[in-house]
This record gives sequence, C-alpha cells and structure tokens, in this order.
Amino acid sequence: MQEMSKTRTDLPEMLVMEILSKLPVKSLTRFRCVCKPWSSSFQTPHFITQHQQNNLKNNNFNLLLKRCNGNTRDDIHYFSQLFTEKGQNFSVNQNIYLPFFENCWYAPQVDGPCNGILCLHDAGKAALWNPSTREFKILPPSSVQRPSLVDSTSFGCLGFGYDSQTDDYKVVRFVTNYFKENEDEGLMADWIHQVELYSLKSDSWKEISVPDVHVYGSPLFNNYVNGSYYWQAIHNSDYLILSFDMVNEKFSTLLLPEFGGTLAQYYLQLLDFNGVLGAIFYPREGTDKSFDLWVMNGSWTKQFSVESVPGVERPLGFWKNGELFLESSDHELVLFDPSTRELKNLGQSEVHQIDNEHEDGRITTTERCTYMPDLECFPCLNIGSIIVVVIVMFMSYFRGKSVSSTFL
Repeated sequence: MQEMSKTRTDLPEMLVMEILSKLPVKSLTRFRCVCKPWSSSFQTPHFITQHQQNNLKNNNFNLLLKRCNGNTRDDIHYFSQLFTEKGQNFSVNQNIYLPFFENCWYAPQVDGPCNGILCLHDAGKAALWNPSTREFKILPPSSVQRPSLVDSTSFGCLGFGYDSQTDDYKVVRFVTNYFKENEDEGLMADWIHQVELYSLKSDSWKEISVPDVHVYGSPLFNNYVNGSYYWQAIHNSDYLILSFDMVNEKFSTLLLPEFGGTLAQYYLQLLDFNGVLGAIFYPREGTDKSFDLWVMNGSWTKQFSVESVPGVERPLGFWKNGELFLESSDHELVLFDPSTRELKNLGQSEVHQIDNEHEDGRITTTERCTYMPDLECFPCLNIGSIIVVVIVMFMSYFRGKSVSSTFL
C-alpha cells in the first residue's frame, strides 16, 4: 500500500493576521514569542487598529479598581482586576501593584485612556501604563528650565493624548513656580506659571506657551476626545473650557453650555461621549441627584436627563448599554439603568474614583475634585478609597521605548 503523502498548507499572511487580530490580548501576549515577524506585526498601527475594532464589536469589558487603604506614605496603592458573570457582582481576579508609586502620599491620579494606555501621575512623577500588556514606561524628569530664584515648584493639571500625524503620545502639564520674596511682608508668595509638553517619541520635555486662563479640578471621566484634551478653566471670573490639540500643540477655548444654572449650584464634569465632547451637570446639594448630559457637535445640545436618583453622590462612568456607574451616599459603587431606573449595588465599597475604559482603550476617569477657584474646596476620600477603571483590553505599545513589564 502506497504511503499517503503529507501536505502542508500555508495560510496567507494577511489571513493569519486577521485571525490573530480577533484573539484576546492575553493570547497575543503569549504569541509574541512564536516568531519575530508576529511580534513585530503586533506592534504595527494597522494591526493595533484592527484589533481595536474587533474588540469593540465583541463589546468585551474588564474592570480595574485603583485602591488605597489609608492616607499615609506607608500605604500601598494597587489596582484590582475584576471579572463578572451575567447577573453577578464584580469579584477580584488579581491585584496589580505599582512599585513606582509606593511613596506617593495619595494614590496616583489617572488620565486617559488613549489607545489602551493610561497616564499615571503624582506630583512630579508620571508614567504611561498599558494594563492589557502590563507595559510600563516611566517618564523622565522635566528638563524645562525654571525661572531664577524659584523657591518651590508644584505640578498641577495634566493632559494625555495621541498625535495621529506623527504617531506620538504626548503629555501636557501645568507647572507653578513659587517665590518667597514677599512672604516677609506678610504677602502671598509670587508665582510664575509654565506649561511643559512631553513627547514619547523623543522621550523628552519642552516648554510651550501658557494660555491666558487658569485650569482647575481633576477629571471624573476621560477628558481626551478625538485628538484634543479638555480642562475646566476660568478667565476674568468667567468659567469656560480649555482644549489642547495634540497635533498642532495649540490651546483654544469654548463656552459652557447654557444649562440653566451656575457652577456655584452644580458640579460640572467633562467627558468623551461616543467620540464627542460631553459635559455632565449635577447638583451640589441634596440627597436626590439629577444628571444632565450635554454634547458638543458643532453646538451644545442636551443629550439626556436623569431625574431624581436617590442616595447617590456623583457619576463615575458609563457601562454597557448606557448604564451609569454612580457613587452612593455610603461611598459604594452602584450601577444605574436609566431605562428601568434600577439601582444595583455592585458589592464594592468605599468608592473614590472610577475610570471607565473600553477595550479600544477609551477609559473614562473619575478623580476627586481638589480645588475650584471662587468656589469651595472639596475634601477627598482617603480611607479605603477605590478607583474603578472600566477597561477594554487593547494591544498598544510604547514603540521602541524601554518599558518594564514586571506587573504580570
């Protein structure tokens, strides 16, 4: 009997890449070791975009909790990766520790996501982190020259985004330099503002022009929208929105929507809502909260209103099917369904911040509000606080840059 010959069929490379782009990040991370061409292909913008689009279709979500137990420098800040089954509460799958931020007084603030990458920062320390691949890039100290005779320097609001023209990730940071020369006379110290911009491609900082406004607050949501980052700002007692275009590196301003109130009565948070700038308003006082969402699409229009939700403090992010994460009056994480008005406790207490990230890398970040000019100073929760990150697993790399992948 003649032995049957064995044949081997090689699939076209494009078909192989299409199949691989449908796999979860965990599998792709392992498959990088199969061969060098695969490892290189996974880092191309085309594959990353294709993987992003496939994950959006699958509508797969993961949740990260940023935890901080206590309010001293001895406390350890870490992320908990959660999983959930249909109709069940979220349970902890694993904890991810960030040694870079071990000596932070508070848990690091989170900006992003942008293409699956988060920017973590505390005071002058900053790092880029992809929770999906565990890649971690520590940003170098700023090389921007400070004014002479500066006594101290503080680092304020920060923005993180992507320059699509140069394929570069950028971080813009507001800096205040203080002087002591007038303190002997009982006057407030003088200060000089600076703005500095970091480029991942050059791995360096540079100074850029300072806008004629004062930015304030920390975002509850992801403020990076379609190539620009947005902050709340004030100019001559007028409240407005400041934006920074990551491509042309220019600042611009736009007016707030005419929402029928004042910021003395309502909180304002900016967010990415389906790829356009959104602004959500909710009252400062009262035990029953209402939420109004406005979107900027050429002009401000009201998208929807959620009336009189009892026992909640603030919005934290959006989940699947338009559901809204909220912080309850007991500092617990709850999920509100606007269509049924059902309010579900998710079994995670002491909520401080929630970052809502989709698997394409879009995360809506919730952060405490630190200071608002001409308004009151709001205390932040420090004991047992939790920051929730709704994250979509997404392949995105710090191309050609040294990273640490120790948090597996």
